[in-house]
Amino acid sequence: MKLSDGFDARRLRPRESSNWRPRLLAMLGALFATFGVLLAMAGSATLLGRPPALGALNDSPGAAGVLLLLGLLLLWGGIALWRTCRRRLRRANDLNMAPHLMKKRD
Repeated sequence: MKLSDGFDARRLRPRESSNWRPRLLAMLGALFATFGVLLAMAGSATLLGRPPALGALNDSPGAAGVLLLLGLLLLWGGIALWRTCRRRLRRANDLNMAPHLMKKRD
């Protein structure tokens, strides 16, 4: 197959963009997940009858339940943000070709 003179393979690859934004967001997501685990552990410790881990912040079972729920939501959101950013960081090296031009797989 003959390549035309106007073909440039560098156009298939994306331009190198700065990776500091997705990396920063991935670190922030990991930090949110860590804080979520700590809050969930503090809330569940109070619900299980252990002394309050955060002092007067979760003395009652209602406040401990709120802390547990907030910790689980923060954990879920942090993991989702971290996974999304990691996926975007790894996808940056793919070729910019239309899917119908790729090889067919059975």
